[in-house]
Amino acid sequence: MNDQTTTVAELAKLIADFVDERDWNQFHSPKNISMSMAIEAAELMEHFQWISMEESREATEDIEQLTAIGEELADVMCYALALANQLGIDVSDTIDRKMRKNRIKYPVQDFQGRYGHKHRRDST
Repeated sequence: MNDQTTTVAELAKLIADFVDERDWNQFHSPKNISMSMAIEAAELMEHFQWISMEESREATEDIEQLTAIGEELADVMCYALALANQLGIDVSDTIDRKMRKNRIKYPVQDFQGRYGHKHRRDST
């Protein structure tokens, strides 16, 4: 599998099959999944805690660190897909609609090269 050939639907099915095989749907409420996703996001953030922005960009140079970061990112994404599965959310359509809103909220002429949240209080 790779990003160039694998669809979101295939990834969502991979997660659904994994959950079904273990009979975990009984535990996979939207509440529990969202909490688990937040915990995994915190574990991902630990890799970048106390380092500079430049050091964080250098993570690609350390294969062991990059692998660990990738595994935490995978955990976050697996829970995101599990949540989408539980709620019947079409991830591609939802991202497309959200990006359309973001294009209106953050027009290029006002935000190019600028950090959007400095200029607007509401988040993406």
